[in-house]
Amino acid sequence: MFRRLFLAASLAIATPAWAQERSITVASTTSTEQSGLFGHILPIFTQATGITVRVVALGTGQALDVGRRGDADVVFVHDRAAELRFVAEGHGGPRQHVMFNDFVVVGPEADPAGIARTEDTVAALQRIAQYRAPFISRGDRSGTHAAELRLWQQAGVDPASGRGAWYREIGQGMGPTLNTAAAQGGYALTDRGTWLAFRNRQAMRIVVEGDPRLFNQYGVMLVNPQRHPHVKQADGQRFIDWIVSPAGQAAIAGYKINGEQLFFPNAAQPEPVS
Repeated sequence: MFRRLFLAASLAIATPAWAQERSITVASTTSTEQSGLFGHILPIFTQATGITVRVVALGTGQALDVGRRGDADVVFVHDRAAELRFVAEGHGGPRQHVMFNDFVVVGPEADPAGIARTEDTVAALQRIAQYRAPFISRGDRSGTHAAELRLWQQAGVDPASGRGAWYREIGQGMGPTLNTAAAQGGYALTDRGTWLAFRNRQAMRIVVEGDPRLFNQYGVMLVNPQRHPHVKQADGQRFIDWIVSPAGQAAIAGYKINGEQLFFPNAAQPEPVS
């Protein structure tokens, strides 16, 4: 009797730990969540591995800061220059390609800057500045914001000179930025995936696309477990290995809205030297 009671008590104590859910935290961009990609691929990963994923969706700069603090196990973002700095500073890595899509410039049907159907983003931004047409910027250190600032620099325009007038920074994610642009009849730079999932378009449309400068690459990295011993190294690496595997890449390619593919897997592409 005593032995049976002892075994029952032992099992009662052990069962919660044994049954504890395996989970990781991924700091990622708003585009991977707001586009619906994570809603599509994460259940597939969980079914294959038994590991659930908690997503912290922020701009890329903020997501990398979460990784620097050790508040995530994996970082999955889209600003290669910032990602390489993250690795060089010893916060995580190595960096691996996952997928790409592109940015587009969206704007009102009226198109006050007259930039519709152009593939030259630099010329389009110059015209927006020339006509002082409203432009809504995320202004949040995201990968999209970083790409936007690079494009303004290539256009030879300092958008800060128009801040508070035609150039408006809202410090929020892609969804709120698009909502503001739709409400104010402004232009905005967005990743195509979030645009395709965006429902409040009103009189908005794509006005600039197809420029090679609008290429948008995503990368994934494990947060450094030597700096942050609580990082779930094995399960975090399992997520990375899965998302760059044929199964993970097929899951990404399989995500579509109205028959249009949002992201294009390219994990097999080697990391450029520079």
